[in-house]
Amino acid sequence: MSAAVESPASSEPADLKVDRYIARLYRSGLAIAPERYRAWALETLARVIPHDGALWGSGSAAQGRFHTRTIVGLPEEFPSQLEATHQINPLLPRIMANLEQPVDMASVLSDEAFHKTEVYRRVFQPHGIERILSTGHLERRSGLYSLVTLYRKNPDEQFSAQEKEWQRRITYHLFNAASHVFFVYELHRSDRPPGSGAAVVDSTGLFHEAQPRFLDLLETHYPHPQPPQALPFPLPEAGSTGLVGTLGVKCEALGDLFLVHLWTAGPLDRLTVREREVVNAVAQGMSFKQAAKKIGVAPSTVANHLYRVYRKLGVFSRTELAALVHPP
Repeated sequence: MSAAVESPASSEPADLKVDRYIARLYRSGLAIAPERYRAWALETLARVIPHDGALWGSGSAAQGRFHTRTIVGLPEEFPSQLEATHQINPLLPRIMANLEQPVDMASVLSDEAFHKTEVYRRVFQPHGIERILSTGHLERRSGLYSLVTLYRKNPDEQFSAQEKEWQRRITYHLFNAASHVFFVYELHRSDRPPGSGAAVVDSTGLFHEAQPRFLDLLETHYPHPQPPQALPFPLPEAGSTGLVGTLGVKCEALGDLFLVHLWTAGPLDRLTVREREVVNAVAQGMSFKQAAKKIGVAPSTVANHLYRVYRKLGVFSRTELAALVHPP
């Protein structure tokens, strides 16, 4: 039985069903692997708004293409076929002009006119698609664009006004919950600096995901970032921690992408990795010999590093150093 004709098992009021679905998007985050989350969300959405297939794409508004595509109930080649015809798709201009509002193909073209379009013959007809409902979302600070589209194959099953309103409510939470779940999972595995914000970028520095805290820091320290919708500085080497202007930055490999942390740099961020190891050991009250054993260097090396740290930070005793590491 197709999703479009499947009846939800629950007889609860429709609006309550939508509320429960939205709550479940957030509650189920850690119970579902991040790589499965979007597909799971679309599959579960079929119990609220029945559909035969769905597409969830995210990408850069500046580049006009999706870098993440999730499909349910359609073949793998479908997103590429659709993207190849975006210039002749009559639905897209209406979506971009009405962001956050569901757009039904039936509100753009009559069925007769739709069936005469090239995009119908090339993309939708081969897959039996007759009804289309899309909602676009643009995060203007980061330039990230997202689109969720639901498809039905039965021409008699038009999307109702109530279903359009449900999609309007739901899609905001789809995008927000997916980003939240992703960062909760990744930052749980990452040694993130206190007070930092994170973003996922590609090798060119283009944003794929971005936390509000990350964007806040960029706007504060780079009021006019260039290029827009990307890091305003060169992508650091994966595995590195350092300074970019007045910001601390840490970069971690994330498959083909990179997880970048930003925070407002403090005095200790001016130190090298080895110097920070020495400082942390000494601030815990260890002697030079104990610190050297813990770090794996000679006691004289600890003393030399500590001398350079005193000069860099302008401190003159272990007490002052400990106060920097563990402020009152």
